Amino acid sequence: MTINGLVQIGLYFVVLLALVKPLGWYMARVYEGQPCGLDRVLGPVERLLYRLCGIHPADEMNWKVYGIVLLLFNAAGLLFLYGSQRLQHLLPLNPAGLGMVAPDLAFNTAASFATNTNWQAYGGETTLSYLTQMLGLTVQNFVSAATGMAILVALIRGLARRSATTIGNFWQDLVRSTLYVLMPLALLFSLLLVSQGVVQTFNPYQTATLMQPAEHAKPILDANGRPVLDEQGQPTTESATATEQVLAVGPAASQIAIKQLGTNGGGFFNVNSAHPFENATPISNFLEVLAILLIPAALCYTFGIMVGDTRQGWGVLAAMTILLIAFVPLGLWAEQSGNPGFTAMHIDQRPGEDQAGGNMEGKEARFGIANSVLWSAATTAASNGSVNAMHDSFTPLGGLVPLFLMQFGEVVFGGAGSGLYGMIVFAIIAVFVAGLMVGRTPEYLGKKIEPYEMKMAALVILIMPMTVLGFTALAVVTASGTSSVLNPGAHGFSEMLYAYTSQGNNNGSAFAGLNVNTPFYNLTGGIAMLISRFWLAIPTLALAGSLAGKKIVPAGPGTLATHTPLFVVLLIGVVIMVGALTFLPALALGPIVEHLLMRGAS
Repeated sequence: MTINGLVQIGLYFVVLLALVKPLGWYMARVYEGQPCGLDRVLGPVERLLYRLCGIHPADEMNWKVYGIVLLLFNAAGLLFLYGSQRLQHLLPLNPAGLGMVAPDLAFNTAASFATNTNWQAYGGETTLSYLTQMLGLTVQNFVSAATGMAILVALIRGLARRSATTIGNFWQDLVRSTLYVLMPLALLFSLLLVSQGVVQTFNPYQTATLMQPAEHAKPILDANGRPVLDEQGQPTTESATATEQVLAVGPAASQIAIKQLGTNGGGFFNVNSAHPFENATPISNFLEVLAILLIPAALCYTFGIMVGDTRQGWGVLAAMTILLIAFVPLGLWAEQSGNPGFTAMHIDQRPGEDQAGGNMEGKEARFGIANSVLWSAATTAASNGSVNAMHDSFTPLGGLVPLFLMQFGEVVFGGAGSGLYGMIVFAIIAVFVAGLMVGRTPEYLGKKIEPYEMKMAALVILIMPMTVLGFTALAVVTASGTSSVLNPGAHGFSEMLYAYTSQGNNNGSAFAGLNVNTPFYNLTGGIAMLISRFWLAIPTLALAGSLAGKKIVPAGPGTLATHTPLFVVLLIGVVIMVGALTFLPALALGPIVEHLLMRGAS
């Protein structure tokens, strides 16, 4: 590990943590209905929206009504996005003349963006029109993130209220999250990205003449735009000569801003934030990776304010930060150590004068290893899914880091809102474990944790691994699953495990190397994304409703303080224990055995 790389990573965490308190304070005032500065400008807009939609924000909902409204709203968004893809060839703002999207791919994409996953089994610039990207994907980037934030706020109210029957109004929480938090930040961030050269235009794609014609192998595609496979299941190609290059452009900056801030991750272009039109400079790279964790980190302080004890928020933030910081050095060491297979071939991987050396395959030279590893860890600790390097090209242990961070349940910062409500569930599990050890009824923030709460918490914890491991096993034992594997052996298994881990945790990043644009992967992946978003959201709301109806129990001598270093260590231990016991056997079959094979080959 180089000093330069460590300084860059250290600076990142310093800036991130410095922004937690001001943004967290602002969001607390937004959700508590207090003056926040922007209410003078946006207040009339908010009230107009309520009048136009017939919403009465003062009418609060119990958890069941809150959940039903949430499901119906997101179902409507999913159907709208599916329809816009199927009809995009008839709609305007399609300068490239792109056709309709295949039904299975349209379903997968609609489920992906409606669940804040933003998994992409397509190439953005070759599949979706400007209108579909803006009206379909970008809108979902806002409202899916706002949905996660609304669920979190409902759970916080459940912890803060006493003997209450309601947990808030979903429509008000959705509107406030979008109007006061996401939109102002996205507007500011878009302008910063444009200043760095990220494209934002409605002009059609540009054509450039190559100075030197290039021979290349061109994939043969079927009528649906999928590669035609040979008898061995490999893509077929034909020889071609390129004399021109089409440069895809479009309204990218506005989508990139909300894809990062909303922990969405879907790229406007196929290679995501490794594309120079999407991530142009080291400054834009720093801003984008900062935006990934900004809202999830700040929401911890919001949580502390809303429950009346900011120490609770700092404690949760400490657990998240320690878990992330613990994994970044492992990834950095693995990538900067290089590939022993290259060493055996006498390929020099030692550091040069201006770079760290090591495994540079699949990484942008302008970002280097340190920024690639930091991004891969941040984007998988959050449920973001954007990339500035190919995770499939990482060393086995370098690839294990983002994979294992997702398998913690996307609670190490996690998605906007969803990460923190997942970590709160882990905190409830932690106090339950502590209660078992001392023989005392567990309490969290003055609320007794009883069998009903533990059942809901258990559902939140168990549904994700059942989904991930179940669909991975299905892919491994079926011809439809294995026929898409281009890298047989341990790495091929890692690719399948990564795909369903990403979709089953609503992350969206990919190992690549696996052809997932097939009916099997599109349908099973879409189902996995829907299960992991909404089958976790409903138990969380049920937990919020149950806690809201409880009285506050005064703290006594046996009460476990949930803001101390001891509890932070306990919380970290529970997260690691659940993740390790669930996924270590699968990891042993993938990246761990691949690492041993790679070292043995050297």
